[in-house]
Amino acid sequence: MSAIDPRGEWMALTMPQLDFWEEFTLNPGRPLSTVAHCLEFRGAVDADALYRAVSHTAREADILSVRLRIPLGTSLPMQRCDPDLAPLPSLLDLRDHDDPLGEARARMQADIEADLELLDVALAKQWLIRVGCDHYLWYMRGHHIILDGYAMGLLEQRCSQLYTHFLGRGEPGPSFHPFAAFLAEETHYGDSSKFAIDRRYWRDYLGRGTLPVLRKDAEGYGIGGLSAEAALPAAFSQRLRHAADDIGIGWPDLLVLLTGAYLFHHLPALRGGNQSLLPLWLPFMSRWGSVGAFTPAMVVNLLPLWLHVEPDETLGVFLHRQVAALRKQRAHGRFRIEQIAADQGLHQGSRYFFSPLVNVLPFDPPRFEECQVRREVLSSGYGDGFNVTYRGDSNANDLKVDLDADSTLTTTEEFARHRHGLPIFLDHALAPGACDCKVQRLCQSPEP
Repeated sequence: MSAIDPRGEWMALTMPQLDFWEEFTLNPGRPLSTVAHCLEFRGAVDADALYRAVSHTAREADILSVRLRIPLGTSLPMQRCDPDLAPLPSLLDLRDHDDPLGEARARMQADIEADLELLDVALAKQWLIRVGCDHYLWYMRGHHIILDGYAMGLLEQRCSQLYTHFLGRGEPGPSFHPFAAFLAEETHYGDSSKFAIDRRYWRDYLGRGTLPVLRKDAEGYGIGGLSAEAALPAAFSQRLRHAADDIGIGWPDLLVLLTGAYLFHHLPALRGGNQSLLPLWLPFMSRWGSVGAFTPAMVVNLLPLWLHVEPDETLGVFLHRQVAALRKQRAHGRFRIEQIAADQGLHQGSRYFFSPLVNVLPFDPPRFEECQVRREVLSSGYGDGFNVTYRGDSNANDLKVDLDADSTLTTTEEFARHRHGLPIFLDHALAPGACDCKVQRLCQSPEP
């Protein structure tokens, strides 16, 4: 049964949604912020249960049915959840093709790269593709104006629970919160004293330096660049967990700060006018303890951490100093970066240059009974400047790191040095006794 109220009222866009809307109007037709995942199933797949689970999830996550429309006499769109736009999965059987998997990948990529429209169209799409006797793909595509990466994971986990239920082996579990409930909570926060406290914090915090800004209609905006996976050292996950336990911080925070220390020394140009501070951009979930924790939507925030390494500072001193700053910042992390930009007087059509960015995604993959499932992120939008993304489960198992860089700002030779040098630095930083070593010495990695 659909969770979408067919009588639902038109609602204003949130600040991040307006940000993506402006990006779209300045770059019409370009799929700059498309998000897409593919789950590959092998084994004893119950196709009927999978179809029912995907369909139920599509109806329950009302954000997937959002329709955008500009009311007469206005310039900005409004949104409402329209049950006619719920992305029920299309069934594709490609087994008659010479290369069914290759054909499926070609179709998914073509869909991701297709010209983009946001007004009065479905903003999400789902396919169930059969490429073999016991081999299926679940393709899910949306746009950042309705979904962030965590929301995609929520949809996958919810579908997993419903799949088990439709097999007759478990309860359906709680439904997602409606998108309107999340919007109401955001309105309440905007009217609260906590909002005013957070605003003062960010005004004072950003007074320490200057953040670079870019134009959304600039030449080359959103053009792809360099991308590669870097090989992590042997037994890296285990060593990372042990080091985090010894220091007394979470392993994702340790990974963020170690990467930040490397970037501080190896990307000095990104420090801008203040050569002592590097703005390290970090995604902030902005969900815990709120309705957003179980609401697929565009909720994640993006905030700058001023990073500084003293010339003779040891790694241990650096980590304890920066983790204290990181924890304090998170207490004010719900305050939107778009609101910060407005408060700082950024002009329309501009936004902050989110580079370098470090993203740690410690999310457990969805589990479907009696199936081997592999998740692939096909598109997560583009990044600015230089980006480091770590993916693994909640225990840091199977960690992988991807590097992405703008080829107009980073040469292929520089990119190769980072791909080689970052893992070496992490290896040195997790060695016994590394916390007593100077950060500068640990960053001196050999050339590839």
